[in-house]
Amino acid sequence: MNAIASYQYETLQVSITDNILTVTLNRPHKKNAMSFQVINELIKLAGRISKDRTIRAVILNGAEGTFCAGIDLGDLNHPKNTAFALWELIKPWQSAFQRVCLVWRDLPVPVIAVLEGYCIGAGLQLALACDVRISHPDCQLSIMEAKWGLVPDMGLTQSAFGVLREDTLKELAMSARIIDANEGKELGLISHCSEAPLEQAQKLAAEFAERSPDAVLASKRVINAMYDQPAKTLYKEKAWQLKMMLGRNRKLALRKAKQASTLFGKRQFR
Repeated sequence: MNAIASYQYETLQVSITDNILTVTLNRPHKKNAMSFQVINELIKLAGRISKDRTIRAVILNGAEGTFCAGIDLGDLNHPKNTAFALWELIKPWQSAFQRVCLVWRDLPVPVIAVLEGYCIGAGLQLALACDVRISHPDCQLSIMEAKWGLVPDMGLTQSAFGVLREDTLKELAMSARIIDANEGKELGLISHCSEAPLEQAQKLAAEFAERSPDAVLASKRVINAMYDQPAKTLYKEKAWQLKMMLGRNRKLALRKAKQASTLFGKRQFR
């Protein structure tokens, strides 16, 4: 058995066939919402993948028909995690929330996301950092942070650049609107729609594996270089998220999610 697949993971399922690694988010009772433990395990797993030169491609999916329904708000808002979350926002390098997404963009092998059910918030930011996104037509997609009075801060400024037009990205981020995969494909958010997305991902991964692994790596690196963004954009994500979390309208956004008649206060920042 491959060493990576032999590790014990509490929130992930990992298997390998013909040098193609399949990583499954495995919290179906939470619609595979991203907890702090998921973040930690994904980052560690990606580090192991980057060192294993036998792996030719990675498929990233979610258990029981759902990719990821976003960040685990219960985990994020738990008092025991407040200090950790604040430190991640103020430290001068990538936060764990950014790293858990962008690490897949940095891997030396192609990464294919298989999207089903829900791909929302943190889930969509994770998918955007993958090289290819294959979705079931019924999958629901959203950059949903604005609904909770927050801003996308998981590397969106890096991963969405070159994928979506600026106006489209602004519209989706500002509205927090949910769209289906067919609309997502029209907008450029989705690479392929398929009634059997995992099967199509496996075929594509096998196609990648037939090519020189160095040529595949080089293609990923040079194309990523076309869309390199300065590190200061990641810092701005964190700085604005901190403002949102400490701002007056954040609490009102949480209330409005339950009570539509809630009114926001005047804009606090400029």
